[in-house]
Amino acid sequence: MHDETKLIKQAVRGNSSALSELLRLHYAFLYQYVLKVTMNKSRAEDVTQETMLKAIEKIATFQGKAKFSTWLITIASRLVVDNIRRSELEKHWLQEQQLLRAIRFDTLHQGEEWPEALEALGQLSSDVRIPILLKYYYGYAQEEISSMLDIPVGTVKSRLHNGLKQLRKELTEHEEV
Repeated sequence: MHDETKLIKQAVRGNSSALSELLRLHYAFLYQYVLKVTMNKSRAEDVTQETMLKAIEKIATFQGKAKFSTWLITIASRLVVDNIRRSELEKHWLQEQQLLRAIRFDTLHQGEEWPEALEALGQLSSDVRIPILLKYYYGYAQEEISSMLDIPVGTVKSRLHNGLKQLRKELTEHEEV
């Protein structure tokens, strides 16, 4: 353990060979932890590599308040959580895109038009699209939308403003083409 303390001090001071040795010593331990967390071999390999890169980038910030292995586990855990959030967002976005295509197909199949406005609306994220629909299609007041979505009125106003701005941009781009 005394060697590890010495390696840590050298690594924090910028000694790359000391850092390399530290990471080599902890790689297998870290990989086993991430494998147990993710239950996915390739994801565990990716997260372990990302953790090592983060550790290289942030070694100067290591203060020694916890063990080095604990610091690595903290970095890895945060990366896993971020990856889960990102994949959930991507999955949600893909589902929305599939649903949008299905609605478009049904509309066109029934011989109805698919207006450019609906196309542009479909490009908005759901957190922006919902307030716009509630306000401008269904006629709800901002306070009602705030209550329905359990978000502050200011957030509703911001989403409406930003959503309309995006819609105008989308529709203007379609006109120029």
